[in-house]
Amino acid sequence: MRHVIIVGAGQAGSSCVARLRAKGFDGQITLIGEEPYPPYQRPPLSKAYLLGEMERDRLYLRPESFYAEQDITLRLGAPVAAINPAAQTLTVGDDVLHYDDLVLTTGSTPRRLPASIGGDLDGVMVVRGLADVDAMAPHFTQGTRVLIVGGGYIGLEAAAVAAKLGLTVTLVEMADRILQRVAAPETSAYFRDVHHEHGVDIREGVGLDHLTGTDGRVTGAVLSDGSTVEVDFVLVGVGIVPNTQLAEAAGVRIENGIATDAQGRTSDPHIWAAGDCASFPMNGQQMRLESVGNAIDQSECVADNILGADRAYEAKPWFWSDQYDVKLQIAGLSTGYDRIVTRQGEDGVVSFWYYAGDRLLAIDAMNDPRAYMVGKRLIESGKSPTPEAVSDPATDLKALLKA
Repeated sequence: MRHVIIVGAGQAGSSCVARLRAKGFDGQITLIGEEPYPPYQRPPLSKAYLLGEMERDRLYLRPESFYAEQDITLRLGAPVAAINPAAQTLTVGDDVLHYDDLVLTTGSTPRRLPASIGGDLDGVMVVRGLADVDAMAPHFTQGTRVLIVGGGYIGLEAAAVAAKLGLTVTLVEMADRILQRVAAPETSAYFRDVHHEHGVDIREGVGLDHLTGTDGRVTGAVLSDGSTVEVDFVLVGVGIVPNTQLAEAAGVRIENGIATDAQGRTSDPHIWAAGDCASFPMNGQQMRLESVGNAIDQSECVADNILGADRAYEAKPWFWSDQYDVKLQIAGLSTGYDRIVTRQGEDGVVSFWYYAGDRLLAIDAMNDPRAYMVGKRLIESGKSPTPEAVSDPATDLKALLKA
């Protein structure tokens, strides 16, 4: 019986096994995860779950019974020690398992602060898994002082939750502005204002020099401008790195993650990859997208190709971020933009449209789902309305789809 093993029980891994069964695969499926929990959603961890608005079982992508009902072997709390590509086996615990196809959906790991600047002190935390959030939840009490290192979406979302719970929040971003790597200055300014309104002390162009502590626990921070901050705990949100260790040790090609071809196959014909850990050819380079949408779509494409579909993965990038009462929805990739077009609505509703010349690349929509959906459809269909039409509040957005 043909055996497909998926290593990594996150969004991509769960989507892959479900797709295999939905498409009629009747062979053996094993889904292996390092964590002791069935596959769960990660985006709500640092928002609804941390706020106490979502119970743990609501995080699970599917009931645990789903895997048994679909005859999927679920091995949890089981890190894979090694892959032997020549024998088509992998070692997990005391077992050696044979695979016909292996899918790596190993995800990513948050970057941590070096021990040399205090990164190993108690009270210095990252947000990635359930255990991380469970460990930090007791610190989220009114009046507690938190330093957040990093002004990307992870850091800003954590700041929003902390501020809503009444913590004293300081956020430092060493770049000139928050969201500098991923968004236009207009989007940065919008969220800077939102956070200031909620009392968050945002310091841009200021890095962390080092943390200080007493009896092994963090108590303060010295910043790059010489200022100091007293803290009770620190949250680090300075990006993630793809988990490529298993693939690299197995001799699989690594380029901006586990490198795959357009179908999701790695340099080994029996090994595939999808999700945060995987890169794929797009716009002349090996692109890696860190999003739920990509994890689902890419892993489903891999499942289809394991079953012989031979279809190329066509990424349709979309992302979102929830901060306070603002829902940011993003479609497309803004790389290479040279112009921002603003469409202003009422009551704080606004969208920023990214253009390269006359071509629409991406959209950031704040509390404007209509603009987001229209922009997403335009981008995916290759249509580019004129900037003048987009910025005119009298323009019927849906009419742009028919132009």
